[in-house]
Amino acid sequence: MSVENNGLIVIGENVNATRKLKASSPRIILDGNVAKIRYVNANGDEAFMDVSEVYPWDEAARKRTLVPHVSHAIKTKNLEYIGGLVAAQEKAGATIIDVCVDEIAVDPEERNDWMRWLLPEIQKMTDKSLAIDSSDPETIKVGLAIYDQSISRPAMNSVNLEPGRDIMIPLAKEYNALLFANGSGREAMPADDKERVENMKQLMGLMDDADIPMTDRYLDPLVFPLGAGPEYGNHYLDAVRELREAYPEVHIFGGHSNVSFGLPKRIVVNHAFLVLSILAGCDALMIDPVVNPVFPLIEFKLASEALLGKDQYAMNYIKYCRAEAKAAKAAAEAAK
Repeated sequence: MSVENNGLIVIGENVNATRKLKASSPRIILDGNVAKIRYVNANGDEAFMDVSEVYPWDEAARKRTLVPHVSHAIKTKNLEYIGGLVAAQEKAGATIIDVCVDEIAVDPEERNDWMRWLLPEIQKMTDKSLAIDSSDPETIKVGLAIYDQSISRPAMNSVNLEPGRDIMIPLAKEYNALLFANGSGREAMPADDKERVENMKQLMGLMDDADIPMTDRYLDPLVFPLGAGPEYGNHYLDAVRELREAYPEVHIFGGHSNVSFGLPKRIVVNHAFLVLSILAGCDALMIDPVVNPVFPLIEFKLASEALLGKDQYAMNYIKYCRAEAKAAKAAAEAAK
């Protein structure tokens, strides 16, 4: 099963236990001593999840405390809420859905048990590939062992040069998994684009030794917040350009929304960075596709490839536009 969406792969990042909402979010409704989040379920109906247990009722704490809505949904086994998250990402254009339970528990075995419960439940909701995401390789291994590959191929997020994570490469081969690889060094984060590229080249060598197919490799040179360093945007983009030239067949992505942490109007910064990343050579994006609209980016990628001579006679762009017109016509006829 292909995970591509008109040449642009979109990795939805919302089924992640680290995701939180501001206590002041308009999605949170206070009704006396009850706090609930308004959402749309998989059937398209308005629904509510009670978050009173994790809501910061103290007014002073409310200004600085975030509501851990995803971890709360997982801990309370609220499948309707989780299903709403999955359906919203799928509708918005996600082609891979990232799943992470790391913040659920400190104890590794308890965390593994949550992965054993959650992954099969999400596979009942979607046939998209799921990226098993964890800082602990053992948790990823647990996810791989229970993954139903008759539904989709698994992805692994992620391998890097840190000690102990090299086991991810043979696991990817054993389980026929898509393999995410990030640019972290053995002892520290990369300082610039050169260190990013050097780290990725070392990982590419290890993946060569394990005979991982080029098209199963997803390279993440690492996006750092622009507010922490004015050079970080260029470090990432320059690394993408060099990696794309060196490895034309691999997929290149990043946690693109990281770039806007701490900045106002994050959506504006994210969109600009996504466009620049596509031009630099990214064919995959790891974002919240609900907040950052995907379909304009798909059209931009196809149009830019035509303009840059990568799409001869704009055939891919024309094919896409014709398919869109056909789908629009079919939808209009169905609505009559």
